[in-house]
Amino acid sequence: MLQYQALDQAFMALSDPTRRAMVERLSLGPASVSDLAGPLPMSMSAVAQHLKVLEASGLVVSEKVGRVRTCRVEPQALSAAEHWLNERRRTAEQRLDRLGALLAEPEDKETP
Repeated sequence: MLQYQALDQAFMALSDPTRRAMVERLSLGPASVSDLAGPLPMSMSAVAQHLKVLEASGLVVSEKVGRVRTCRVEPQALSAAEHWLNERRRTAEQRLDRLGALLAEPEDKETP
């Protein structure tokens, strides 16, 4: 059950476009909170709240050195969400393949 709780938190965190933009930026490499806040049309307080959600979900970790807080993506948390999505996709593709095979079978021309 803990596995699904972590997934729930990850998907909840990624449900917001601002947080997805932050994760996308951090996927390029670590960045300071100021660098993350730069292109966002919101206050530093709002950015900090978004980062708090991302950190609580395990998707992002941060470290403070001196006065600078640097954030980075946690690849393992992203991998767990990716694995879950891939399993759902694989199941859906198998079902569609079975449907396609059924539809491709020749029809029995003889009907009583």
